[in-house]
Amino acid sequence: MSYPDGPVLVIGVGNPHRGDDAVGLMVARRVKQRAPAGVTVLEHTGDGAALMDAWQGAGQVFLIDAVSSGGKPGAVIRVDCRELQGRRDPGLVSSHGFGVAQAIRLAAVLGRLPPRMALYGVEAAGFAPGAPPSPEAAGAVAHVVDLVLREIACTSTA
Repeated sequence: MSYPDGPVLVIGVGNPHRGDDAVGLMVARRVKQRAPAGVTVLEHTGDGAALMDAWQGAGQVFLIDAVSSGGKPGAVIRVDCRELQGRRDPGLVSSHGFGVAQAIRLAAVLGRLPPRMALYGVEAAGFAPGAPPSPEAAGAVAHVVDLVLREIACTSTA
């Protein structure tokens, strides 16, 4: 399955040992079980430079990560990554130093942003080392999986 501009890629970002930071990985694992043929699903630590390498050549990228934007824990946001271009502070903070938002902005400046890219963020309650995901973030996983799979089905071609 691909877009006219290239293949579909889903990247779950996170750390399984830091509370809600595991949510992107949880979503990626479930998407991988249900994704149509031809959709590539990756689990990623969130290193910005490595993310830019990972999405090279993709026509559509879906990034999933825990965020801390001041919203209610477990809330889901969707951001068209092209909207982050030129914004000094996108209002999204992850637990990754040079992470998702910074990689998107740098890729835009360098002309390395995929033709289509969406970020699904799950508002985190906490990132404590060794903690399990919060009930709020874990409860959002199935919803994000459904949103990503629906978007893939609605906008791609066989």
